[in-house]
Amino acid sequence: MAVSSHLSCFSHLPSLSSTHSTLSPPTYLPLSSSLRTPRGQKTFKIRAAGGDLLGDFGGRDPFPAEIESGFGDKVLGFSSTEHKILIPNLSALSLSQQECGPVSPLQPPISREDAQKLLKKVVGWRLLDEQEGLRLQCLWKLRDFKCGVDLINRIHEVVEVTGHFPNLHLEQPNQVRAELWTASIGGLSMNDFIVAAKIDQIKTSDLVPKKMRVWA
Repeated sequence: MAVSSHLSCFSHLPSLSSTHSTLSPPTYLPLSSSLRTPRGQKTFKIRAAGGDLLGDFGGRDPFPAEIESGFGDKVLGFSSTEHKILIPNLSALSLSQQECGPVSPLQPPISREDAQKLLKKVVGWRLLDEQEGLRLQCLWKLRDFKCGVDLINRIHEVVEVTGHFPNLHLEQPNQVRAELWTASIGGLSMNDFIVAAKIDQIKTSDLVPKKMRVWA
């Protein structure tokens, strides 16, 4: 009796006939009337021809007739489309993110025109036209002599890994001067601007003189 009572609840379902070798795709009806959620959001119910609510629906495989029609040739994208993740080249990275590379003695130095363009990518540096060639120079006015020593130590920690070192001068009473150039080519190379950009990232707000507030 227990078995028959459980089976009786499925007696209303249509039986599958052995003559149905394939199942035809379901036919969908238009959207039914909209409902209101407690929060006032609008939702819709989608019903199949059999009256059952559809569950999770999304993309489907194309029917044979659609494949034969060549519909995929009329849309953007194909199944054979190759997707690649492109890594940005060095020119797309900021100077401070780039690494110094080897410089050949046969390499010509950067021209003044190109140096002027690169100078816009670093802060506080200026071009010096020396007899030996172009140089980069930066000056820091600091709070006292000890702050100058601290700044030189911070600069050393940053440039040590690059292998390209600036000339650093601690000048009385509270000034640090840094100069960059590539001696092997008698002028500036990209390494000089890369190191200048890395030095620009150093925190100096705790070393410079505090601004005095003027009250009206």
